[in-house]
Amino acid sequence: MVSWLEAFILGIIQGLTEFLPISSTGHLYIGRHLFGLDDAGLFLDTMLHIGTLLAIIVVYKEVLLSLLKNPFQRLTLLLIVATLPAVIVGLLFEDYFEAISKSGVTLGWEFLITGCLLYWGDKWKEGKKEIEDLSMKDAAIIGSFQAAAIFPALSRSGLTIVAGLFTGLKKETAAYFSFLLATPAILGGIILQGRYLFVETNTTIGLFPLLIGTLASCLVGYLAIVGMIHYLKTRPLRYFAYYVWILGVFILLFQWFGIF
Repeated sequence: MVSWLEAFILGIIQGLTEFLPISSTGHLYIGRHLFGLDDAGLFLDTMLHIGTLLAIIVVYKEVLLSLLKNPFQRLTLLLIVATLPAVIVGLLFEDYFEAISKSGVTLGWEFLITGCLLYWGDKWKEGKKEIEDLSMKDAAIIGSFQAAAIFPALSRSGLTIVAGLFTGLKKETAAYFSFLLATPAILGGIILQGRYLFVETNTTIGLFPLLIGTLASCLVGYLAIVGMIHYLKTRPLRYFAYYVWILGVFILLFQWFGIF
């Protein structure tokens, strides 16, 4: 049975790591494993992601309302183009990546790869492009990086921010587009998980822990979005690279000795 405190901590992990470039899926796997909650259930997963989706809606409500009122605008097309690669990869290889996610066997290596990409992106000469300068080709490149983040410990936000830098975006603009792009990505994940909610027999979490976890995910996610945008205006990505490198090495060592 998932306690309210465990759900609260997992909500904090989801909200923080969804928008920091360090992989929410990888950290949630570690958190569940440490709590002995490997079978915590889809309800918890889905609600934690709903929490982070709500955080995006609150932060970007004006932009999202504009897209709803006038869907036939250039930003809509950019988001569609950037979302398509992940949709294609997800639909074609869903079972394969689901098996990898459950086993966690590649987790350490994926954290190391995330670190390398973050470090590489930090060394890349920062561009001056804003959202209005983003081309459809640029959106497709960013979307391809997002598709690669279907591996559990390859950070979606990290890879899309780095891809944005490669296309010449300013750091904070790359983060802005990455977080906006998270809206269809998270929504799609919720829909995919939702297909199994009514057939799942695992009932290891009550209503109160579920609400606590969702609220924590939303509040921390909001702070993470605002904080990350502000952070990237003056600070580098490489500190996150150092963190995931250290985490990846520890996971590989623990797996080697059969501890994790």
